[in-house]
Amino acid sequence: MNHSPNPKTRPKKILTAPLPAPVTKNIEAILAMHNQEVRDLTAHQRVIEAIAKFFGQPAFLYVLVAGFAIWITGSLFNPILPFTFPPFHWSDHGLDAAALLISTGVLIEQSREENFAEQRTQLMLQLNLLSEQKIAKIIAMLEELRTDLPDVRDRHDPEATIMQEAADPIAVLNALQESLQKELAEDEIAEKTAERSPNENLVS
Repeated sequence: MNHSPNPKTRPKKILTAPLPAPVTKNIEAILAMHNQEVRDLTAHQRVIEAIAKFFGQPAFLYVLVAGFAIWITGSLFNPILPFTFPPFHWSDHGLDAAALLISTGVLIEQSREENFAEQRTQLMLQLNLLSEQKIAKIIAMLEELRTDLPDVRDRHDPEATIMQEAADPIAVLNALQESLQKELAEDEIAEKTAERSPNENLVS
């Protein structure tokens, strides 16, 4: 006798079509920006971020719960243990332990929400890049249509020529970083010049 499989036990499969070339290109650009940001991190920044990331994971909460359980249990069985556990006083340590567990739980929730917000940001960036590419394509098609129509006067539009090309996200990011570094350097020079001027007046 053949038994048909229960449809509820079948794993649900999500059918996905191959991504278009512009979408794949945008994903690669976003990954390149992320990898560039990771490469720019110093060693101590990597260590600090790794520690902070561990504090925002459920495993850290489990470690705290296990530690407090061992501490409380060992404190109760101090008379029969060959060594002495530090005593756990509920009046002194109870509120501190509860506050630490609650703050850790809140940190885990915030980390989850930040990850979800980061995913939404990546999706919005992807949609914005794709929209910019579509607009550039539409402008290019309109320019071709204008040159092909005999009733429309053909003229050179340099702005439309520039807008036909979609912006390179990596190039835009590098330009923004260079501009920001240049502006910060100019501000630092201006501050040093302003600090030197009163000193020079006092000396003179």
